[in-house]
Amino acid sequence: MSAIVVAGLATSAVAVPPSLATGTKPADPAVITTWNAIAERTVFAENATPIPASGLYFGFVSIAVYDAVVAIEGRYRPYLKQPHVRGKASTEAAAATAAYRVLSYYFPASAQNLATDYASSLSSIPDGSAKTRGQQVGDTAAASLIKARLDDGRGAAVTLDVTPAPGVWRPTPDAFALTLVPWLGFVEPLALKSPTQVRLPGPDPITSKAYARDFAEVKAMGAAEGSDRTPAQTQTALFWNANAPAQYQAALRTRVTQRGLDIVKSARAFALLGTSTADALIACWRAKYDYAYWRPITAIRLADTDGNRATTPDPAWTSLVPTPPYPDYVSGHACVSGATSETFSRLFGERSINLTVSSTVTGTTRHFRTAAALDAETKNARIWLGLHFRQAMDDGNRLGHRVASWTANHEFQRR
Repeated sequence: MSAIVVAGLATSAVAVPPSLATGTKPADPAVITTWNAIAERTVFAENATPIPASGLYFGFVSIAVYDAVVAIEGRYRPYLKQPHVRGKASTEAAAATAAYRVLSYYFPASAQNLATDYASSLSSIPDGSAKTRGQQVGDTAAASLIKARLDDGRGAAVTLDVTPAPGVWRPTPDAFALTLVPWLGFVEPLALKSPTQVRLPGPDPITSKAYARDFAEVKAMGAAEGSDRTPAQTQTALFWNANAPAQYQAALRTRVTQRGLDIVKSARAFALLGTSTADALIACWRAKYDYAYWRPITAIRLADTDGNRATTPDPAWTSLVPTPPYPDYVSGHACVSGATSETFSRLFGERSINLTVSSTVTGTTRHFRTAAALDAETKNARIWLGLHFRQAMDDGNRLGHRVASWTANHEFQRR
């Protein structure tokens, strides 16, 4: 742990009312969205973090920023216990410092760019004791988060070792890559009690009618050539072949700005989304590990081995886009989308999420007025890409909703 992080752990002071701590001018909430965008750049563009693991770091940054903000402003309970603040303190300086310290710790290769970003953030804050105290608050919040996440299971030596058999996952064409980040399902969650807290029914037996129904759907709708998709369905599928965590983080930046949320509510919104999606991915990856269910491309090519008279093989079948290197059940995209849908419902109302999402794949945007519309489209899209069976989408989406509900009911509560 760096010296400045360790020093932050020792910070302590005496409580004062938030009105005295923040002064008369409300803190600028733009610092929250600015550092969220910096986090996205750091996590993906500069460090090529695998998409499933990225949720952890958005969770870490958003929690530290939230704790720094509420340590000064009050109104909500901190995620981790924070020292009280003595005298006036800049909430903007606290938020920027917390994000900067967390990102610098986990992504040292980005140190120079982050230092430039941090200097830019501080340059707009008047020098003085309030700025200095704000930095101290941010240091402490970051240090507390980093200390709490030591030895949490990230990067553990976990492998998915299975014997190929009908219904069992195996590396998929064309890369035949081993499971990506198999350790993720064994990481200590941020809000859940354990990665297996949310119970799942498990995938359909491959000899069942339900399996045959899902098999037929993805075979017909998800093929690269000769599918039953309409052109509009193909565009929908491709739209959602982008980086979902990045799509949803960007969408929240737009939403909190449109709604004019203050710095506290903005920080809380990102903490809810970051924590929910991180835990949804942890729970999802544990299910992938525990069930190790085969992907459609494998199932369709080897249908003559499944013992189901209602399925027929197609050895040449391939999905619209390459299949990612991890099992089918449950869908990671569905878990993230369900957690996002539930979080936005909690923040803005399930019938008024008014979410605008962009896609780097199609270069277009889509608007969703309701959570139900977002859920329906994202579940269909992954089937139309040929990547998942319907049950993997339905159960993954429900898992995401339940994780986000648990998070909202147990963390980031009003005082």
